[in-house]
Amino acid sequence: MHKKSTYNIPFQTIPSVQEALRQKRISCEQLLTDYLSQIEKTRHLNAYVEVFATEALQKAKSIDEKLKSNQPLGKLYGVVLSIKDNISYEGHQLSAGSKILQGYQALFSATAIRRLLDEDAIIIGRTNCDEFGMGSSNENSFYGAVKNGFDESLISGGSSGGAAVSVQTGTCLAALGTDTGGSVRQPAAFCGLYGFKPAYGRVSRHGLVAYGSSFDQLGIIAHTPEVIGDLMQIIAGPDEYDATCLQTPPPDYHTPPKNAHWKVAYFDGILDHQGMHPEIKTAFSDYLEDLAVKGHEVTRVPFEYLDYLIPTYYILTTAEASTNLSRYDGIRYGFRAGQVDNLEETYTKTRTEGFGQEVKRRILLGTYVLSAGYYDAYFAQAQKSRRLIQDKLYAILAENDFLILPVTANYPRKIGTNPSPVEEYL
Repeated sequence: MHKKSTYNIPFQTIPSVQEALRQKRISCEQLLTDYLSQIEKTRHLNAYVEVFATEALQKAKSIDEKLKSNQPLGKLYGVVLSIKDNISYEGHQLSAGSKILQGYQALFSATAIRRLLDEDAIIIGRTNCDEFGMGSSNENSFYGAVKNGFDESLISGGSSGGAAVSVQTGTCLAALGTDTGGSVRQPAAFCGLYGFKPAYGRVSRHGLVAYGSSFDQLGIIAHTPEVIGDLMQIIAGPDEYDATCLQTPPPDYHTPPKNAHWKVAYFDGILDHQGMHPEIKTAFSDYLEDLAVKGHEVTRVPFEYLDYLIPTYYILTTAEASTNLSRYDGIRYGFRAGQVDNLEETYTKTRTEGFGQEVKRRILLGTYVLSAGYYDAYFAQAQKSRRLIQDKLYAILAENDFLILPVTANYPRKIGTNPSPVEEYL
């Protein structure tokens, strides 16, 4: 959304915060107090499910003491972050926006969280999200919908809607979310922010509640790309707890492009796609023209798999979700249904009462495509489709510096105006 925030955003970059702290224009304790005050003022937007006020204030006071006595500080001192409610933070509640995980306390911190804390970042709270990251509106949460700070009648986007609104409304400098199929990028766009999903394997998934394991990735939402780069320098890199992590060291995220003029590609047919809002088409077309005027080479490339993206994604992610969510049975952790007579009834009643409608829908769909009679017809075909799409994208990127697409096809809709599941997926 092309709107300017009406909220007071005191700092939008990490250097500006740290300079203010060093020059004693503000203390870290006062900074944290201001953020907490803003959380209270915007509580009706439902961005947070829990605020770590006492703990965060103690950390802020500790940073002030270190500044006063010239003690060494981490690279992220004074940086206040929110984290999505599906990222483990040792000793804190973790529910993934679901009733079935109510009362569960994380036994360890996600690798990304640990790396941020080691550099003196402050975590101010956990943010609302669609249940288990399944949704694009943040209406599928046990805690209720998140309202957009631009217009409270509109959805925030999802599934990292609370994370986006926490940054949008000035309650933290940046937020950690997770992105399986747009769950960082789409709410960031709806809230007028930058959202970044790193390449798969660049950031450890250790400590993330799994939805679609071959798609899930931790991402960042912020007001500026510079903040995203600063945080990526800390959280990216190999991790012994995640075998899918890339073993090569991450690049310098602040290195400018080598070439002054870029080769930019976009999909043939994207500007004619009937599902895209006319204003978004116009804005995207204008942006492409602006790139060309500035001397960049803009090329329309054929992409014959455009209509296969959504079906492929939902078949594969629901299949993975069906497997990943089988662990929530009322026995090992979280919610357990009462008034049951046997073990099978415990499983059935716990999952019936504990999961929301969208999660049940995706578990059923995933179980269906993995079933003996339909595995080859759906899941195996989706895997082949994924490989074709992947190979095509590699070929496009081998010839171009960037592939550019609109983040979302439409503006945020009104809360409660729920389309059919198929319309929502599209």
